[in-house]
Amino acid sequence: MSDKSLDPDLVRELAAILKESDLTEIEVERDALRIRLTRQIEQAAPVYYQQPQYQSALAPQMPQSSSAPAPQQNAVPAAQAQPSEGAVSSPMVGTVYHAPSPGSKNFVEIGQSVKEGDTLCIIEAMKTMNNIPSPRSGTVRQILVENAQPVEFGEPLFVID
Repeated sequence: MSDKSLDPDLVRELAAILKESDLTEIEVERDALRIRLTRQIEQAAPVYYQQPQYQSALAPQMPQSSSAPAPQQNAVPAAQAQPSEGAVSSPMVGTVYHAPSPGSKNFVEIGQSVKEGDTLCIIEAMKTMNNIPSPRSGTVRQILVENAQPVEFGEPLFVID
């Protein structure tokens, strides 16, 4: 086999190995020839949106929410009183989104009743959208983070009574 020729049978064989073994990538090197095959596996959870699209739609949405600055002012007292006030903390580092897609209705609003397991928000971590469920039933008393705000592990996101 010369440097510039590619054996189609070899490619088919490698593709079959990739599929049969549920691998996502395989690479073979022979002399000066290197073949690398990759495949993408469908994700179980749907991706609701791409971050750049969401941020471009963020500016028009910000003025619509008149209650957004108030939760930020209350963030420090809620963080200090987390256990007694029913704060829901971030389970990961990432970026918070309050809606499933740009222009969509937020998952929850202040004063809304939620059931255990209802989605409160999405946190994007490493380009994966993670639904954040309510750990208990109750009423959303405070939203402590802005839309598209970066959050840290353990940072309070919501207060649910």
